[in-house]
Amino acid sequence: MTESILLYDGSFDGLLSAIYYVYDCKLQSVTIQREDKPRPMFGSVVRIDTEEKKAQRVWKAIRKKSKNSQSFYYTFLSERGDMERILLAYARHVFDSGKNIAGDYGNEAVLQVAKIAKSVGREKHRMEAFVRFRLTKDNIYFATIEPDFNVLPIILKHFKSRYADQQWIIYDLKRKYGIRYDLERVEEIEFNFENNFNPTETSELIFAPEEMEFQKLWKNYFKSTNIKSRKNMKLHIRHVPKRYWKYLSEKQLMT
Repeated sequence: MTESILLYDGSFDGLLSAIYYVYDCKLQSVTIQREDKPRPMFGSVVRIDTEEKKAQRVWKAIRKKSKNSQSFYYTFLSERGDMERILLAYARHVFDSGKNIAGDYGNEAVLQVAKIAKSVGREKHRMEAFVRFRLTKDNIYFATIEPDFNVLPIILKHFKSRYADQQWIIYDLKRKYGIRYDLERVEEIEFNFENNFNPTETSELIFAPEEMEFQKLWKNYFKSTNIKSRKNMKLHIRHVPKRYWKYLSEKQLMT
C-alpha cells in the first residue's frame, strides 16, 4: 500500500483539515507534515488546503469525545518532530472509541499527549511569571522571550487581563513573531531586527528615561536584598532555570 504524504501549512486549522482528509478519504497508511519540512522520497504527496469549516468539524468532535481538548492543542504547540503522528493517532483513538478517552493512559498516544501537554503547561506558567517588560519611548511595554514551546497563543489571555490598561508587546525571538495589545485588541506582529540587536540590553535609544531610572533603582534594591549568606543556588535554579536568566532584569543587573 502506497503511503500518503499530506502537506499542510503548519497552522492548527491546517492540521485539523489534514485529519479531516484522512477520514474523508479513509486513508490508513498516512503521514502528516508541515509543507516547509523535507519531504520523504517515497509516497503519494497531497497538498492539503486549510478549510475552517472542516477544521471546526474535527475540533468539535475531538472536544466532545475526548473531554481534554486543551492537551491536544498544547501538544500541537510543542512543535515536536513527531507531533503530527501523535495527534493523528490520538484523533483516531478518539473517533474509534465510544467513551471518553482522556484518562486512557493504556493507549500510547493518550499517554504521550498527556506528558507533552504537561511540559507545555509548565512552560506557559513560567513565561507568565518570568516575562519582564521595559517601557519604550513610544510608551509601549516591550518584552522578549525564547520559550521551548510556542506558548504565545496561550499566554496572551493572562497578559491581556493583567495589563489591560497598558500597551504591550511580547516578542518570541526564536519563532520570529510576537503579540501586541493596543488597549482594544491583540494582534500578531513581525519585526525585522537589525543584526546587532541585543534583546537583553536596555538602550537609551529605545527605552524611555523613566525606564532607565527604574533599572537603576531596581539594581540598588536587588543588591541590598541579595544576602550572600542566605543563598541557596540549587533551590533557586530549580525554580528559575538558567535558560531564563538572560531575560530577567534582576539577572542583567548583577553585572
